Amino acid sequence: MNIKQAKLEIQNTLRAYLSKDELGNYLIPTIRQRPVLLMGPPGIGKTQIMTQIAAETGVGLVAYTITHHTRQSAIGLPFIEHHNYGGKEYAITEYTMSEILASVYSLMEKTGLKEGILFLDEINCVSETLAPMMLQFLQCKTFGNQALPEGWMIVAAGNPPEYNKSVRDFDVVTLDRVKRIDVQDDFTVWKEYARRSGVHGAVVSYLDIKKENFYCIETTVDGLQFATARGWEDLSEIITAYEKLELRVDREVVGQYIQLPRIAKDFANYLELYYKYQRIYHVEDILQGTWQAITVSELKAAPFDEKLSVMALVLSRLSDEAKRLRAQDELTVTLHASLKEMKALLEQTGPRQALEELIEQRQEAMKQAKDAGHLEKSVRDLKLRELRCLQEYRSRIVDEDIANGDAFGMIREWFSGEVNCRSDMAEQVSSMFDNAFRFLEETFSQGQELVMFVTEVTAGYDTSWFVENFGCDAYYRHNRELFFDATQKRIQDSIAAAKSGN
Repeated sequence: MNIKQAKLEIQNTLRAYLSKDELGNYLIPTIRQRPVLLMGPPGIGKTQIMTQIAAETGVGLVAYTITHHTRQSAIGLPFIEHHNYGGKEYAITEYTMSEILASVYSLMEKTGLKEGILFLDEINCVSETLAPMMLQFLQCKTFGNQALPEGWMIVAAGNPPEYNKSVRDFDVVTLDRVKRIDVQDDFTVWKEYARRSGVHGAVVSYLDIKKENFYCIETTVDGLQFATARGWEDLSEIITAYEKLELRVDREVVGQYIQLPRIAKDFANYLELYYKYQRIYHVEDILQGTWQAITVSELKAAPFDEKLSVMALVLSRLSDEAKRLRAQDELTVTLHASLKEMKALLEQTGPRQALEELIEQRQEAMKQAKDAGHLEKSVRDLKLRELRCLQEYRSRIVDEDIANGDAFGMIREWFSGEVNCRSDMAEQVSSMFDNAFRFLEETFSQGQELVMFVTEVTAGYDTSWFVENFGCDAYYRHNRELFFDATQKRIQDSIAAAKSGN
């Protein structure tokens, strides 16, 4: 299955393991709650989905890369304890608590979360001395005489032997005590994630054209050479950072992430073209509605790959702007909820004290989310923006020495500025969408390029959100036409099938 299906299956397993009967007992006894064994090639997102699952289900997450551990850190250090048996004293070897189990208890204490996921990565690459203890842990959920708390599901991940020479095979006894999920790379699923996560447009558009280069591992005389999903995402991050610093991403930089030379060279060449198209087709002018006639004629005559790249540039910019608007929209919604809380607090205290209390609550909530493993980048950024706004309100009240009776009115006025900012941004983004469609209509008329553009807008995480919430007449018009064409084709295919059957 792909990583999206695996995520859903793990979520369903977690729900089943945490379900209780009318007496408060787990429906599936802890001893029958098999650990999940997630097997798949490196870099496809096995680790990443665990954070998402924990955040979406509201449970704790403790994650370990098990190859970093020795037998001592995993099971604890030995010490001598004295016990009296039958009137005679004996020296007994006992162990301190396992570092791994201690982390689980520590998270429970910090966050108050009693249920969660213990994620053990690279499970089949443990050292020879640690392997027996890890197998015992998978089978019995114990290190020595110390048990994993009830309500905690074990998820272990590993790579098949063809990807890692250090792996060791599990025996039948162990495999018969785990719930095994095999995961494969899937570009379509990754592309959906990439849109949502803001992966650089050049990476997405290149892989759209050359899907076969998304995930490759080859054995050569120079050893293993590879391109993985993790490599593409990390390359995207460095491209974005280099652009801000006005640094050049050349073939050498690409090769540091995409460690398969022919693909690294191919993408580096594509990236140069991507930047070239950005310059010669003046994408910003297109979005502002000020393109030149020559731009239309040049794109009409361009090769199909070039047309796809230019459309990808336009889509990437629309997605960026829709993402900024989405962030502003989420901020206004979150701030509005905060101001409602503040209004309730005003019945008990003054505006400054109410703001202080809200700020402390938000800071504590951020800390707990971080401790619980829930703080994904998008959630973190929203919480930080909200916190900064509240802190700014507090500073302005103090600096301008605003009286208590006027403070809440001023805060509402400042909040109105955020609402107006959202409205202005929505108007600008709407204009960009309209201009993009007008340009593409002028260039391609009703060609397949426009069909592809509408399809990508529909599939895009932020572009589809914008259309759904703010509308776009050109999009709706073309979508209706596409729907009509698809329906007409299905009818024609049905008639043709009926005739052939006769």
